[in-house]
Amino acid sequence: MNILLLPAFAIAGIFFALLFRGIERVLAARMQARIGPPLVQPFIDVKKLFLKENIVPKDAVKWIFELMPVVALTAAIAVLLYIPLFGLQALLEGYGDLVLVLYLLAVPSLAMALGGFASSSPYATVGAQREIVTMLGYEMPLAITIASIAWLVSAAGHNVQAFSLAAISSAPVWGLVGPLGIIGLLLLFLVMIFVMPGETGALPFDAAEAETEIAGGLLVEYSGRNLALFYVAGAVKAFAFASLVVAIFLPWEISGTLGMQGILGNAGDAIFFLVKVFAVMFFGSIFARVAVARLRITQIVKVYWAYAAIAALFGLVLVSIDLIGTV
Repeated sequence: MNILLLPAFAIAGIFFALLFRGIERVLAARMQARIGPPLVQPFIDVKKLFLKENIVPKDAVKWIFELMPVVALTAAIAVLLYIPLFGLQALLEGYGDLVLVLYLLAVPSLAMALGGFASSSPYATVGAQREIVTMLGYEMPLAITIASIAWLVSAAGHNVQAFSLAAISSAPVWGLVGPLGIIGLLLLFLVMIFVMPGETGALPFDAAEAETEIAGGLLVEYSGRNLALFYVAGAVKAFAFASLVVAIFLPWEISGTLGMQGILGNAGDAIFFLVKVFAVMFFGSIFARVAVARLRITQIVKVYWAYAAIAALFGLVLVSIDLIGTV
């Protein structure tokens, strides 16, 4: 691994995460018949926040309050290092990296919750509690989906590491099953898309922030540099999660199909990767944000446990029946 590529990947990830956040805001505005902000608004917001005063509440646990934004952004960037991006190999790959990615994806949400608790604000405390409950909701269908994919790769008889993202992305899972298994994989794919707004704290699963109810929730006391770090961490996490979905379910490259080689092929694969990531973010974030109003926290848990988790289990059953039938 070339250590010099780490900052390059981090900068590229932050740039495209903020760019896609800008595209998301523009499209959401257009879909709601609004003018909306300019495309570069997220970059403007981050710059403005870094120039503003960083205020720490008097009764806050200062070291936790100021450390959590750094932890959130660091974990979000670390996720990118384990995922094949832009048609390239992941900088950090190895056995069990898919499990590590799941843990790292949970860190930004935990950091936000801890920062909210440490702020001493009653609004932030309520928001932090809601964030933890939301995590308990979407982690179950997400874990079932990831375990199903790893089991499929292992049960298909291929001599690969089941939890290696590099192995999964190099051999598309759709080719490992028959018609019934494809239906099961489609269900698992849709569950991952459905988990995305909860994982990234977007509408309709943003009860932890809910400005109209709890004045911004767990981030109500954050400002300046710390709020900017949380904002960037959220954008990077959304980009990373969409990239994870692409690596698992849509790993194909376009250079071989079009016969492109060298730099042209690498550029084609990078652009095709970004198109796939945008498609996932559109259906997993933008469409849901526009189409559905905010859910109550009790509804969020019910939706993920009663519907998404059952759908993921049903997808696993279909994949299992398909594999048994082909043995």
